Amino acid sequence: MRILSVVGTRPQLIKAAALIPALRRRHQEVFVDTGQHWDDEMAGAFFRELHLPRPDVSLGLGGGNGARQVGEMLVALESVLRRHDPEVVLVYGDTNSTLAGALAAATLGYPVAHVEAGLRSFDRTMPEEINRIVADRLARWLFAPTPQAVANLAAEGIREGVWLVGDLLQDLAARTLPEIRDPAILGRLSLEPTASSGGDGLVLRPGGYLLATVHRAANRDPERIGAWLDLLAAVASPHRPVVLPIHPGTKVALEAHGFRLPPGVRAVAPVGYRTSLALQLHAAAVLTDSGGVQREAAWLGVPCLILREETEWLEAVGGSGGRVVLVGLRVGEALAALDRLAPPDEAPAAALRRAATVHLSPAGAADRIAAILAGEEPRDGGW
Repeated sequence: MRILSVVGTRPQLIKAAALIPALRRRHQEVFVDTGQHWDDEMAGAFFRELHLPRPDVSLGLGGGNGARQVGEMLVALESVLRRHDPEVVLVYGDTNSTLAGALAAATLGYPVAHVEAGLRSFDRTMPEEINRIVADRLARWLFAPTPQAVANLAAEGIREGVWLVGDLLQDLAARTLPEIRDPAILGRLSLEPTASSGGDGLVLRPGGYLLATVHRAANRDPERIGAWLDLLAAVASPHRPVVLPIHPGTKVALEAHGFRLPPGVRAVAPVGYRTSLALQLHAAAVLTDSGGVQREAAWLGVPCLILREETEWLEAVGGSGGRVVLVGLRVGEALAALDRLAPPDEAPAAALRRAATVHLSPAGAADRIAAILAGEEPRDGGW
């Protein structure tokens, strides 16, 4: 089958790294990068680190607001689709690139396959929620990562073409875990401090730091920036700093509104996939608004505080044994969760024990998706 895959962001590149080898063993694939994450920090390093093939088509459409970006992608993708005439257009997740890829394909009559179908936050103020709902409505193949995602689609009347395949990120995390298990990796990580972070001389020890990631657009208005900075300030200490790989969009928002990072929060440049996974595994705990990071932390057994009021990944919370919790931007809840999950006197030993014993099996999602697209479909919709 001729498949045209559309990606544009760092999380999509990670998922593509798990799926593309399986696709190319069975199918002809054209790999299109919209450039939504357009700089080398956010995307270029991932091609090198994850051994991704260079895109067959690079649109270079990063920057701009959401509506303009989607519009430019639609025009460019229509031309690409007409030129390559695929049998299916495959999109990932919930980004502007996902929306543009699904809309362009549907407009020209090409069937759509949606990876990570069925996820719902039930918050339609989030652009991601709208993007994923539209992609699901347009898709012929809906590849759901979790049983809850299948149930969400069924509740919306979508049952045809739904396949429970598992999570591509789990495939890649399982493959990477042996490379990051040794705590000595912390001394080999290349962490570039930002100019205003005071990050020089940062020495990391297992369980001796907290890892934070904040990237969602909803967390970039002044009120919310102030709230999450107050939270990070409250949980940081001289003996347990917060390491913050800073998203370019978050950095721009901080500077535009005149915010400075509090003492104890050490900002570093965006990190690659393996570095991110290693920082999670050996941290005392993770604080994040990222769907990918919360799942990875859950698989690795790392305490995780979700800096949101809801999550699309209910299984990550429900299956974590209480290690993954929703705290929003409430300082009191964050402090209480850390006192329970990662007390400073116990966290180093817990991190060493976790790194030595954690086991993660691949989900098998990549092979399932490739097989279903090849027509090897189980009759009951499962696997």
